[in-house]
Amino acid sequence: MRRHLLAIAVILTGAPGCDNVAWGGAEWQLVPPPAAEVDSFSPEARAAAEEAGPRGYGPLLLAGSLDGARATLAVVGEVQGDALLAIPDAAEEVERVERLTGEGSRWILFADGVRVGTLTVDGVGTATDYCPARRTVMGVVEMLPTASATERLLALPASVGDERAYDPFSPMSDGYDQRVATISWAVEAIPRYQATWPADGLVPARRDIRVFQPAGAPGPVVAATFLYRDQLAVARPQGGAYALFVLGAPRGGEYVEDFAWYRSVDAEGKGAPRYFDHLDWDGDGDAEILLEVLGAERRWFAALGRSGGQWTRTFQDVCGSVAGG
Repeated sequence: MRRHLLAIAVILTGAPGCDNVAWGGAEWQLVPPPAAEVDSFSPEARAAAEEAGPRGYGPLLLAGSLDGARATLAVVGEVQGDALLAIPDAAEEVERVERLTGEGSRWILFADGVRVGTLTVDGVGTATDYCPARRTVMGVVEMLPTASATERLLALPASVGDERAYDPFSPMSDGYDQRVATISWAVEAIPRYQATWPADGLVPARRDIRVFQPAGAPGPVVAATFLYRDQLAVARPQGGAYALFVLGAPRGGEYVEDFAWYRSVDAEGKGAPRYFDHLDWDGDGDAEILLEVLGAERRWFAALGRSGGQWTRTFQDVCGSVAGG
């Protein structure tokens, strides 16, 4: 177990040191996860689950963005029990999705884990910048005034979403302690994956950080993406590039890393994960996390769920296993 001096964790560009950290009168320890990486995702297992029949149908999950009074959302997958599954590539499945997302269909919008509005579809299309290309819907939204400036949205069909109550929309901002924690987790992870240390240090390498309070979680969760020789965008990386996504929370007086996802461009092709949003989309009382993964030419989705108190990767579009994205 390693612990790091607060000041060192912010400016460190070499090997880590050890110590405790005091924030706001309370002492915290920054500790790595019990395992290098927790990942229950198996393409074979997911394919077997999708092919098992006869299968029932679950609600579709959509994700997208708000632009003024309108939103554009893409189909992510289908919620089946506590799993999120890709839509099978069969004619009858495509027709079913088109029917469910057609003009006039009504969707309940969520942001930061809570219900924030509704969308009635008045147009449809296909987003080819995703891998695989996927059905999109668009329409005018009705939003809570407090959520009108949000950028990212998730959606469930009104048939299940209407059952969800409106809760206060109060997104969290990252603070000094969360920023230090993510740096410390990266300090631990880089040698763990035998990755190259960023020449300019970890603060410039951290391209995204988000703090949020998932349903069912005992406290706030912080997630961050670090990149080496790459951009947090759909763009070609340089040789030797990699992405590191880390996630964790304060627990028992310690700021604990619960999940890490390292992806080397040379070994797997570009795939830079970043937090998109969270929602208890299967209604079991625990929120799931949707990640957007940015490749060299296209982007795709992945998801995290909790198992045994830890976050695990439970879903990724098949494009995530294709080198280069």
